[in-house]
Amino acid sequence: MTELELEAENKAIAQEYKELLRISYQTLTDEDKKIIRKAFDVAVDAHKDQRRKSGEAYIFHPIAVAKIVARDIGLGATSIAAALMHDVVEDTDITVQDIEKMFNPKIAQLVEGLTKIAKVKTEQEISVQAENFRKMLLTLNDDVRVILIKIADRLHNMQTMESMADYKQAKIASETLYIYAPLAHRLGLYNIKTQLEDLGLKYTEPEIYNDIVSKIKETKEEQDAYIKTISEVLSKSLTDEGIEFTMKGRPKSIYSIRRKMKAQGVTFDEVYDKFALRIIYKSNQHDEKFLAWKIYSIVTDHYRPSPSRLRDWISSPKSTGYEALHITVMGPKGRWVEIQVRSERMDEVAEKGYAAHYKYKNGATEEHGLEIWLNQLKEALENSASNAVDFVEDFKLNLYSKEIYVFTPKGEIKSLPKGATTLDFAFSIHSEIGVKTRGTRVNGKLVPLNHILNSGDQVEIITSANQKPTSQWLDYVTTSRAKTKIKNVLNENTKKIAEEGKELLERKLRHLKITLNENTINELVIFFKLQTSLDLFYRAGIGAIENQQLKEYAAKKSNSLVNFFKKTIKRSPGTSSEQIQKNEISKKYDLLVFGTEQDKLDYKLSSCCNPIPGDDVFGFVTINEGIKVHRKDCPNAISMRSNYAYRVIPAKWIDSSQEEFKAVLKITGMDVLGLTNELTKVISNQMNVNIQSISLSSEAGIFNGQVAVVVQNNTILKKLIENIKKVDGIDKVTRVYNN
Repeated sequence: MTELELEAENKAIAQEYKELLRISYQTLTDEDKKIIRKAFDVAVDAHKDQRRKSGEAYIFHPIAVAKIVARDIGLGATSIAAALMHDVVEDTDITVQDIEKMFNPKIAQLVEGLTKIAKVKTEQEISVQAENFRKMLLTLNDDVRVILIKIADRLHNMQTMESMADYKQAKIASETLYIYAPLAHRLGLYNIKTQLEDLGLKYTEPEIYNDIVSKIKETKEEQDAYIKTISEVLSKSLTDEGIEFTMKGRPKSIYSIRRKMKAQGVTFDEVYDKFALRIIYKSNQHDEKFLAWKIYSIVTDHYRPSPSRLRDWISSPKSTGYEALHITVMGPKGRWVEIQVRSERMDEVAEKGYAAHYKYKNGATEEHGLEIWLNQLKEALENSASNAVDFVEDFKLNLYSKEIYVFTPKGEIKSLPKGATTLDFAFSIHSEIGVKTRGTRVNGKLVPLNHILNSGDQVEIITSANQKPTSQWLDYVTTSRAKTKIKNVLNENTKKIAEEGKELLERKLRHLKITLNENTINELVIFFKLQTSLDLFYRAGIGAIENQQLKEYAAKKSNSLVNFFKKTIKRSPGTSSEQIQKNEISKKYDLLVFGTEQDKLDYKLSSCCNPIPGDDVFGFVTINEGIKVHRKDCPNAISMRSNYAYRVIPAKWIDSSQEEFKAVLKITGMDVLGLTNELTKVISNQMNVNIQSISLSSEAGIFNGQVAVVVQNNTILKKLIENIKKVDGIDKVTRVYNN
């Protein structure tokens, strides 16, 4: 670089720095300014020899990120300093300890969090981004500002991606749409979310993006004129009423136009409300609500509203803190227009999200407000039993969901994601209540646990100390909080049964003169074609391991030397140990079921990722080949899931021995006093048997009964039948097949 170019560049850097201070100067103390200046100097020095792909000095990037942090998110000096230095530790010799000495522990902690995220690498390439995302959220436990700065960093990277290779652009952009946009949305950063989505579309579907952009440009003049007509009419009335306000037209984001076109199968011209009008009024907090409705009445004096599309987020704000009144009205020329009404305070919260929201909360500090949100997230994070892809999917379920508002019997209001069930509601009150839920009432009527709630429902939970979740409950809930808790309880149950099973197995083997040690356990696991000792003990506990099978094992064991030689001579050269392993597993997970109803459907395993039984998979409905099954971490999964979400159906392997079957028993006998009582006691005391329905009648001393039970396998059913026969007065117990 020539002397002159260098001077111009330094001037530009100084200019950017001044701009950064100008953005944040209203709130900065002298101490803050010193910290920012020092962070700036450290960053300039650290990156002095670095250039970005585009050729410009690297320091422009951290300054731009700091500007986003200050202007778009509204964070303070600590975050601005951390943003300026977010790449320092990664790219130079400066350590986190050095930063702590130069500044303070908080800034050092943020920089360390940002460095940690950058360094995340996983063993396999499988869904690195899902793993990254999870690690990123785990740093939330330190400080949510790490994520806010990371989002700002991603936004600037997206804004300056032109000079990158195509494949990199596509990868970064799809990751942005997959993770960062939903996260910005959840943090209430609507401005940033919109930019991330639009830029994500620009690099993942450039033709569509450019097409929509050019169409928006073509219609811009006409739209501006249209919005002007409406705003002139409304401005006059609002001014006459003495309301102080500003009004701006807001085109719908490119990404949301694309989403509408795709979801509704319409062309650009057919997308309604492509534009909105925003009225931002001045008000003290006391009059905010009153004025919003006054503006509503002025707007509806002129234009007819669509009652079904009124959104009142002032009376019950979204959980992101968003407040506004959205009115969709029929404008001139028969077009729908959305009018958003917000006070200046609401507008700042809408644009800047959490940071602004808590600025107004009775002087709550930025840290305190973010704490509240963090606690909600921690629950999902601390259960790291699920793998990263599941975790991301669960997290996203909770992110993008629209909200509904329901009431407790006492009239308290709770917000839940759209599509939530009564069982979700029970878990949202408290996990202990969820686990013990026996029944639910909605608006006074008994409903099933998987009843989907609507806004305004009043929900009452009926609990029972003896209630236990079953694996079916997982299909009754949609929130990750409920899923996590149910999984945990089911795992505990399995362990409990396994403990009893282990003792039982030990006793049975003792009869066969075999000691239960590590070696025997391993041999039994292989003999029964299982995966772990837990599976073995669990099966023993539910009675799925029969004495005959154990005798066969004992015979085989004493004969194992002979077998060993036979095997060695016979083993064909073609079977690898991996192949044998696959066969072993296939025996265990031999059933693939689809959808929440767990239907058994015809399918093919896809060749792009070759799923084997036991893998995490999903079904994809193809046009010509029926259902193809892919692994969740299949290279094509993200594009299938994002482009053809409506064709994706949940699928899972189930171990057929743990599947539950319904059996109907017909019972006849003599009507002895207390028989009914005795009978139900026997059935409910039998381990792992659930009564689904029961009808008992007696006539002239003869007893007739029909009981439908849900059992895990035939062995349990046989045992149950034997126990029923022992009851005094019972004559016959038969299984009915064609109920």
